[in-house]
Amino acid sequence: MSLNLLEPTPLPPTIHARRVHMGSPVYNEIFEFLVDEAELLDTLKLAEWSELLAPDIEYNVPQRLTRPVRQQDGTTIRTVQHMHDNLGSLMLRVRRITDTRSAWGEDPPSRTRRMVSNVRVYGTEKPDEYKVLSYLLVSRSRFDFDYFDLIPCDRHDVLRKDGDSFKIARREILIDQSVIGTPNLGIFL
Repeated sequence: MSLNLLEPTPLPPTIHARRVHMGSPVYNEIFEFLVDEAELLDTLKLAEWSELLAPDIEYNVPQRLTRPVRQQDGTTIRTVQHMHDNLGSLMLRVRRITDTRSAWGEDPPSRTRRMVSNVRVYGTEKPDEYKVLSYLLVSRSRFDFDYFDLIPCDRHDVLRKDGDSFKIARREILIDQSVIGTPNLGIFL
C-alpha cells in the first residue's frame, strides 16, 4: 500500500452546468463571505477567522514549477507543499501568533490587504457544498520598510453551508510564483 501523506484530497470537479451565476442570492452570500473573511485576516481577528473553518478542513499550498506551454498540466506539485494543514495545525498557527511570544516572523505583525476577485461558484454533488474559484492578491508590508511584497494566488475552496453562513472545508492556494518572494509564509492566504 502506498501512503502519500502530503497528497491532498482531490477537489470536486468544476462542472460548468452547475455554475452559480453572479448576482444570485447564493453567489452574493459566498462573495460577501470571502470579503468578510479577508477583512478578518487583514485586521488580525484570527480567533474569529478560525471559527470559519470546518472540523475536517484541508488547507494546502502546493509547490509551483515553471514548465513550457506543452507541459502546463505539470506546474503544480501536490506532493510537495509549502503548507499542508488540518484544523489542529491551523489552530496551533493561530495560537502561536495570538497567544505566544515565539511568533517572531509575525511580531510585529505584517500589514496586509487581501483583494479577492474573479469569484466563480459551482454547485457540487453535495447540496450544501460549493466549489469556489477566486483570485487573491495579498500585499504585505513589514516593519518600517519602504517596499512591500505582492503575493498573487489562485484559490480553490470548498465552502460548506453552515446555518446562515459557510465553513471553509477545503482550501488549495496556488501561488503564482515558483520562488516565493516574501521572507516567510507566516500569514494565512
